[in-house]
Amino acid sequence: MRCERMAAVRLRCAGLALLLFAAVCPVSSMDVLVPQLINALNGSIIKIPCTFTSCYKMDSSKFAMNWTYQETTNSTEEMFMTYKNKILPLKTEKFGDRVVFAGILDKNDLSVTISDVQISDEGIYNCYVRNPPDRIQGHGVIQLKVLTELPPPRDSTIAVAIGASVGGILALLILSMVVVKCVRRSRKPELISDEQKIEEEGKTDGEGGIEEGTKNYNSLPEDVY
Repeated sequence: MRCERMAAVRLRCAGLALLLFAAVCPVSSMDVLVPQLINALNGSIIKIPCTFTSCYKMDSSKFAMNWTYQETTNSTEEMFMTYKNKILPLKTEKFGDRVVFAGILDKNDLSVTISDVQISDEGIYNCYVRNPPDRIQGHGVIQLKVLTELPPPRDSTIAVAIGASVGGILALLILSMVVVKCVRRSRKPELISDEQKIEEEGKTDGEGGIEEGTKNYNSLPEDVY
């Protein structure tokens, strides 16, 4: 009886462990991470990145990887690199020795580099990954576009120049408004002082006339009265 109970407990523990593992790492846990579009300059060296995530550690005896190229989505895929217990670059008529593995398997990095990029290298690159016990095969798709020359940087320069010109015009407008406002403020006290002077002079003249009239009146002879 004791042995049967122990066996039942072990089965329950194993079942719980499987449930927890399934919850943390579902069946379709493979995820391949690649950029959708890469631009490369004709004649340069370009790296095409491909990494994957998995809940399972890579087993070199079961792990599988394939890199393929196709000119368009309807074209036949041409394999140029694979993994069979080790990395195997395939010498194709298209790439020759120009493709080199540039990843780190221990870090789930499957990137490759292409040297002396040519116009004919433009197309679709597929990164296939299988990492048992993951049942789903991972697949990453990268579109490579080859440029004959780098885009001119004048667009950004023009934008900066336009922005600087607009900013300068706005600064001049603000400065002119401030100057005009200051001039107006400085003129107002002058006008007020001039008006005050005229008013004071008028008052002074009036007062002087009255005093003079009084003096004359007082100086008349007594016979007039």
